[in-house]
Amino acid sequence: MQNENDPSGYWRANVRLILICLVFWALCSYGCAILLRPLLSGIAVGGTDLGFWFAQQGSIASFIVLTFFYAWRMNKLDKQYGLDEE
Repeated sequence: MQNENDPSGYWRANVRLILICLVFWALCSYGCAILLRPLLSGIAVGGTDLGFWFAQQGSIASFIVLTFFYAWRMNKLDKQYGLDEE
């Protein structure tokens, strides 16, 4: 368990989690939908190519998954630093 009186450690862990989520979201949104679209165009998903699917559905779905992941991970982080709601 981390030191409950260490707000800088909590903030560092929070910012690190945010950066990880942003990098994952950018890879899904920009990487797969825009930059890697020519490579993904040969893979069919639901009647269309995978690059188009990421541009239309995948970036939104990945954002929703990241939102739930962030909430779950922040609850664990809050408990770790003694800031959870009981």
